[in-house]
Amino acid sequence: MKQNNEQQAKIRAQLNELSRVLRHLHKVLIDAETKRFGPVGNPFEHLQLVTNHPRFAWLHQLSGLMIELDERLDDDEPVDDTLARIYKTALEQLIGPGTNSQPDFRRRYMALLHDAPEITIAHGDLRRLLGELPGTESGAGTSA
Repeated sequence: MKQNNEQQAKIRAQLNELSRVLRHLHKVLIDAETKRFGPVGNPFEHLQLVTNHPRFAWLHQLSGLMIELDERLDDDEPVDDTLARIYKTALEQLIGPGTNSQPDFRRRYMALLHDAPEITIAHGDLRRLLGELPGTESGAGTSA
């Protein structure tokens, strides 16, 4: 079923908000993981650490989803419920409550979630937003 412009605009706005919330969550996860890692030096060394060190590799799954979403939102192509469901499902597979298809990510994420209030708050913001996105009754769907 083709959606009208108003529906598409609403979904695009929700996905833009999702992108913003994910960037914040990603930042607080990196900050917490960096704190656990220890002093890293200058911003360039920190970037190298985050992109190349095995300690941060688990975050690449979230980074990839964020990049994919941002690239899709940069397109002029219309967005619809199907696209929203794809990202909702993919994120729920990472953070829950979807099927645990990424156990390493989930284990590390949950450990940080319980240790850092700023991550708990960002997680709550993400869960609220995911709850507002169109979804399937069972939580199952296509992954991004």
